[in-house]
Amino acid sequence: QVQLVESGGGSVQAGGSLRLSCEASGATHSNACLAWFREAPGLEREGLTSIDKHGTTTYSNYVKGRFNISKDNAKNTVYLQMSSLKVNVTAMYSCAADLELLGFCSGMYPVPAEYKYWGQGTQVTVSS
Repeated sequence: QVQLVESGGGSVQAGGSLRLSCEASGATHSNACLAWFREAPGLEREGLTSIDKHGTTTYSNYVKGRFNISKDNAKNTVYLQMSSLKVNVTAMYSCAADLELLGFCSGMYPVPAEYKYWGQGTQVTVSS
C-alpha cells in the first residue's frame, strides 16, 4: 500500500519562497519515480517536476530555474523548494508516485495519467 502525505503549504507573498514535503510509505526511493503536480481552480492538473531513484530530475518550463526537487532517502521524503513564486489563485500541490518503471521516470516532465498513487495535496496561496 502506497501512501503519500504532503505538508508545508500555506500563504506566501509573490516573489517569496516555500518548501513542501511529501512523506512516502510503501514507495521507497529505490522503486518509485516521485513527482509534484499543481492544480489551480478551473485548470487541468499540471506536472511540475520529478525525481527518480538515482536522483535524476525533470522540470517543466514553468518552474525551471525557480523550483527544486530533492529527496531524503533515509526519511523517504521528497521536497519541493519553490522560489520566486508568482501571483495566482490558490492552487493545490500534490505529490505522486509511479512504480511502473521500477524507480525511473519517463518523459521530460511528469504527466498525471502516468502516476497511480497520489497524496491529498497541500494548498498554496500566493498573494501580491
